[in-house]
Amino acid sequence: MPKESINKHGGVELYRKKSKQEKLKIIPLGGLEQIGMNITAFEYKEDIIVVDCGLAFPEDEMLGIDLVIPDISYLKDNAAKVRGIVLTHGHEDHIGSLPYVLKELNVPIFGTRLTIGLVENKLKEHNLLKTTTRTAVKFGQNIDLGKFFKVEYIRNNHSIPDAASLAIKTPVGTIFHTGDFKIDYTPIYGEVCDLQRYAEIGREGVLLLLADSTNAER
Repeated sequence: MPKESINKHGGVELYRKKSKQEKLKIIPLGGLEQIGMNITAFEYKEDIIVVDCGLAFPEDEMLGIDLVIPDISYLKDNAAKVRGIVLTHGHEDHIGSLPYVLKELNVPIFGTRLTIGLVENKLKEHNLLKTTTRTAVKFGQNIDLGKFFKVEYIRNNHSIPDAASLAIKTPVGTIFHTGDFKIDYTPIYGEVCDLQRYAEIGREGVLLLLADSTNAER
C-alpha cells in the first residue's frame, strides 16, 4: 500500500513503500477548507500539473478588495516543471484567476468545449488570447502532460454544463478528482454523469479520491 506524509507546503506526499524516492506531491494552493479559489498542484519528479485556477470573493473585512487570487509562488519557483492547467468546469471559483496567473506563468490550458469558451472570453479581455495555448477536450479523452501524467476527462453533472471529473493517472497510482458534482439523473442540459466509467476506474484501483463539491454530503 502507498504511504503518505505531509510536506512543508501543506500538501500530501504519496509514495510506494519500496521506493520512497518515487513521491507524488499534492499541494493545494487554494480551495481547501474554503469556498472558492480552487487550485491544486500535482508534482511527480520533473513534472507538475495544475487542476483548476479559481478566484474567491472578498470577505466583509476585506475593505477595498475586489477579488482574491491564489498565491502561486511555488509554481513560479518551479515554472520549468509546469506542464499545463487542467480545468474541471467553467465557474469563476475554478477559472477566474487564469488571466492573472497566466501573466506570471504562460502554460497550456485544457478543458471541455464550454469551459474553454468561457476562458477565451477572459483571455480576450486581458489581451492573452494570442499568447495562450488552449485545448478543448472531449469526454473519454486522455491527455498526456509531461512524462508522468495522463488525465482522463469523464462526464459529470453540475449546475453548469460540460463539467468533468478527472482520472489523473500517475506512476504511483490513479488520483480521482470529482470536480464539483451532483448525481443528477434528469439534468436540465446534456447527458447524465458517466457512472459506469466511475465504477470501472474504481475496479481498476484508485490511490486517492479528491471530492470537491459544497454540501455534497447532503
